[in-house]
Amino acid sequence: MTAGDSSARDVEVPASPLVHDTPLSFPDVCARIHDRIAAFLDEQPASERLESLQQQTRISLGVIEEALDKYSLPELSLAYNGGKDCLVLLILYLCALHRKGLTPADPTSNPGTAIKCVYIQAPHPFQEVEDFVQVSVKEYSLQLLEYAKPMKAAFADYLHDTPSVKAIFVGTRRTDPHGEHLKHFDPTDSGWPAFMRIHPVIDWHYVDIWTFIRHLNIPYCKLYDRGYTSLGGTDDTHPNPALAAAKTPANGSGSAPSTPNGASDPQFRPAYELVDDYEERLGRDR
Repeated sequence: MTAGDSSARDVEVPASPLVHDTPLSFPDVCARIHDRIAAFLDEQPASERLESLQQQTRISLGVIEEALDKYSLPELSLAYNGGKDCLVLLILYLCALHRKGLTPADPTSNPGTAIKCVYIQAPHPFQEVEDFVQVSVKEYSLQLLEYAKPMKAAFADYLHDTPSVKAIFVGTRRTDPHGEHLKHFDPTDSGWPAFMRIHPVIDWHYVDIWTFIRHLNIPYCKLYDRGYTSLGGTDDTHPNPALAAAKTPANGSGSAPSTPNGASDPQFRPAYELVDDYEERLGRDR
């Protein structure tokens, strides 16, 4: 399939966003998330894609609940950078917390019940990503620590700063770099800071991520609406060329319209119109 094939166009988006401007308590946020996911899982699927996504959602929730049985909340954290995959993972995690009865009234005031997150910042971050991460902290009551350094050093510092953490949820998928052979639970490789990596969405496809986000009407970073499909930093990330929109010449001459400085002004379709997993990183320099 190619970009624009039925992808997420057939998704029925709920009228109200999953979270919204009206402040909700943490238990109410988790309950709202749980109720919408439960309603999705109870739906009669309108397509094979939705049926497959329902099954993947059940598997992922099972993995998260297994982690909650193996580890206490102070021992668990989540790698969160505002991207689509870790956003889905966060929503599933909050749903699982509600299902397990682990939603305290004010988790930010009690380190033992806080939703711990580690944000490893890109060397040259997008302001839109920074803003979305801060919105997430507020909306989902996250206890987030931020590190602007390479991943290995960042995790080492994070484990030093939060010594209770023994396992970290990661939004890696099978088609991501180094994701091919991962399992739901994998200890870190030799030479890396030691913790258990937990991969609840490892077998999700790119289109599954976007179908879930849009079907549940989950607010996401606005860069995705501009054709970005994999978010890094401003120095290595561009709109995905597979999503370049066809142009209608403004002057009828067959040439593309130009900006005032004479450069072409390409437009890009939103990230959810991409279908092929292996085209996801075409907008990344590395």
